[in-house]
Amino acid sequence: MARHGRSRGTLEHEVLASLGSAGAPMSVQQVLDDVDPSLAYTTVMTTLVRLHAKNAVTREQSGRAYLYSLPGGPDAARASMTAHSMHRLLDQGDDHRTVLSRFVAELSPADEKLLRRVLDGRTGPRRPTTP
Repeated sequence: MARHGRSRGTLEHEVLASLGSAGAPMSVQQVLDDVDPSLAYTTVMTTLVRLHAKNAVTREQSGRAYLYSLPGGPDAARASMTAHSMHRLLDQGDDHRTVLSRFVAELSPADEKLLRRVLDGRTGPRRPTTP
């Protein structure tokens, strides 16, 4: 449990909500001021860095600092965070085939159909390919 009675997940959601309602890129200090000025600057900075690593937020350099934004909205950020968690869990084991097979076997028929469409490139974001 983090200080101020928040879990990391709760603070992440508060930061995402702040960025989502801002309508413009925000500095760490601006997010801190909006979420809870009593938090440590480094706590908010670390949360933003982690969200960036999960592809939930984007950042751009502005002088010596970064400005963070939520280009796809809160739903896209949550989807990126979930996908990041799924990748992290999958990478913990060596038998990806068995894990993925069991995952697919437990999908609802509607989700299985959606997954087939995604894999066929007919819906959803595509992962960039490297030449």
